[in-house]
Amino acid sequence: MKILVVGGTGMIGGHAALHLQSLGHDVAIAGRRPPQASTELVNLPFVQGDFMEGTFTKEQLAPFDAIVFAAGNDIRHLPKGENFSAHVLRSNAECVPAFAALARDAGVKRFVHIGSFYPHIAPELMETNDYIRSRQLAVDGIIALAGPDFHVCSLDAPFVVGTVPGMRLPMFEAYTRYAEGKMDGLEPFGPAGGTNFISCRSLSEAIAGALDGAENGKAYLVGDENLAFADYFGMFFKAAGNPAPVPELDKEHPFIPDVGLYTGRGNYVRYEPDAAETALLGYRRNDIMAAVEEIVGQYRSRD
Repeated sequence: MKILVVGGTGMIGGHAALHLQSLGHDVAIAGRRPPQASTELVNLPFVQGDFMEGTFTKEQLAPFDAIVFAAGNDIRHLPKGENFSAHVLRSNAECVPAFAALARDAGVKRFVHIGSFYPHIAPELMETNDYIRSRQLAVDGIIALAGPDFHVCSLDAPFVVGTVPGMRLPMFEAYTRYAEGKMDGLEPFGPAGGTNFISCRSLSEAIAGALDGAENGKAYLVGDENLAFADYFGMFFKAAGNPAPVPELDKEHPFIPDVGLYTGRGNYVRYEPDAAETALLGYRRNDIMAAVEEIVGQYRSRD
C-alpha cells in the first residue's frame, strides 16, 4: 500500500512511518519541515505542506492509497500570542476535517486519524473544555466523510510514550536527565493522579491494523497501561539505574503541568480498551516499561 503519514516528522508519525515501511508498505512522510537529519526518516520521500494553512494540494495526495494523520494540535503546538481555544477549534475542528475532505476528493481510499482519548473518558468536559470538544469535532468531521470509496477511522490514544532512533525529543531528554538525578532543585516525585499510557510501538501496530481491518466510520479507544504518574516517573528512574524513591505528591510537576491534565490533578483515568478491538487492531499490551527503557537508553548520559 502506498501510504502518506502526515505529521511523519514527529515522534508518533515518524515511528508509525518506519513501522509501516518495515511491513513492506511504500511510505512517504509529510510535514511543515523536513525530518531531523539524524533519523532514518530522511530516507523516506518527503511531502512539504501545512494542513492548517491549506497548502496541500489534491495533486500531492492523489498518488497515495492511504493517509495516516498524526498531526493534531494540543497545548504543545500553541503559537506564541495565540488564544488556545481559538487555535485548537480552528486546527482540530475545522482544518483536520477539511484536510480529510481534500484527501477524499484526491482519490485517497483510506484515512486513519490519530485522536485523543479525552472525549471517550471525560465526555462531560466537552461542554466546558474547548480542547476536548475540538478533538471530538475533528473525529465527527472525519467520520462524516466515510463512504464506500473513502474508508475512515480514528484511533483515539492516551499519553504516548516512545521515541524514534536518532530523533531529538526535548521532553524525553529532560525526563532522562531528571531520572539520572541531573536536574538540580527538582526532587523526585510524581503529581497526584494518573492516567492510561500507550507506547509508540503499540500505537504503530494499531495503525497498521486499522489500515488492514478497521470498521469504516468507527472511532476506537486504544490504550495500554493504567499508571500513577509517580509510578510512571519511577520507571524512568529504574531504567536510569537511580534507586531514589519517587513518591506521589499533591503539587504541580513541571513535566506534567496542571494545564495539560484536563481531568484535573489528583484524578486517576483508568480504563481497559475493548479486548475484541485490541485483537482486531493487533497491538501489544504491557509495553510501557520497554518504551521507557528505549527512551533512557537513547538519551542517557555517557559520562
